[in-house]
Amino acid sequence: MPPLKRFTIPETITSHDDCRTLGKAIIETWRTDGILEIGLTAAQDRIVDTAMAQSRRFFAKPVEEKAKQVSDLTYSGYVACQEEQTAGESDYSEIFTVCKDLPLDDPRVEAGWPCHGPVPWPDNDYRDAMNAFLMQTGDIGERLLKLVALGLALPIDALTNLTQDGWHHMRVLRFQTADASARGIGAHTDYGLLVMAAQRGADGLDIRPPVNGQREREERKRNWLPDESTAGEYEHDPFWIRVPLTTGAMTVFPGDLLQYLTGDYLISTPHRVRLHPTTERFAIAYFHEPNFRRCVSPMIGVSEPDSLSYGRHFTDMFMRCYPQRSTTLRIVEEERYRLLDVIAASGGEDDSGRRIVPL
Repeated sequence: MPPLKRFTIPETITSHDDCRTLGKAIIETWRTDGILEIGLTAAQDRIVDTAMAQSRRFFAKPVEEKAKQVSDLTYSGYVACQEEQTAGESDYSEIFTVCKDLPLDDPRVEAGWPCHGPVPWPDNDYRDAMNAFLMQTGDIGERLLKLVALGLALPIDALTNLTQDGWHHMRVLRFQTADASARGIGAHTDYGLLVMAAQRGADGLDIRPPVNGQREREERKRNWLPDESTAGEYEHDPFWIRVPLTTGAMTVFPGDLLQYLTGDYLISTPHRVRLHPTTERFAIAYFHEPNFRRCVSPMIGVSEPDSLSYGRHFTDMFMRCYPQRSTTLRIVEEERYRLLDVIAASGGEDDSGRRIVPL
């Protein structure tokens, strides 16, 4: 594959013509290529390198030690190789998931909101490196969403209004060596707004760009619907493209919610990971997301349903990926899932809109 188109995101995004033109170029690149790169400064790339170094250090520990970093309140923490499944098949990746880090005395945690709780950090150095990566990537994500809104001829804050106190999270991944045809993660699309990823070591990320134009947009499955899933879709398709391993940049592509919000004008990019025969691959996949309490609706075109609760959407996706994880079992046993209707209906706020309501 030729080099990905690389964009530089301005420090300040305005409604001026230059930002509108840049936003349109980003949109058109996603519609044709399915993916692009965002260039990083040397200082930003050092933050990525530090996070990757901490990832290598953690994954080098014995499995029994890593397995201690698990929570039954949140989906943050360690995921062992083959614990995650795509389309019913085990994935050969180790993961440390980082969701919003909420203390036990946070009103949402005390109220039993599903998926809410502290991150079971292995140590402070790991925590600090990953939080620096989260903060930096989140800032880029906010600016990118403003450009996307402008490129779609929407108000500049149309998308970032959804992401205030957003449920941003990430998956820190290790792929061990194996035959090059072996799968690390099966074909799928991701459930949120933006997917922003950095990779080190070996390549292995494949994406499947849009190849059939409008017909494909009309036929693409809606991963947000309970009876549809993109897991395994296109797994044996001939149009997969290997993403080059580059430095000084992050790869970015649309998730399911951008497809939903734009009425299929943008479509979520299918991707998968293949293992390398001699070199381990390390990656961090960051997801820029709406607020857990938000209900979102299409901004362009028509999609089904006409409103979507992000908190329920996130919970459904993780319960589907981890049916036997302690977090999922506790959600079911304590009937925490029923709180999602109340959260969506109330916005999670009191009548004044100033604080979270314990449910």
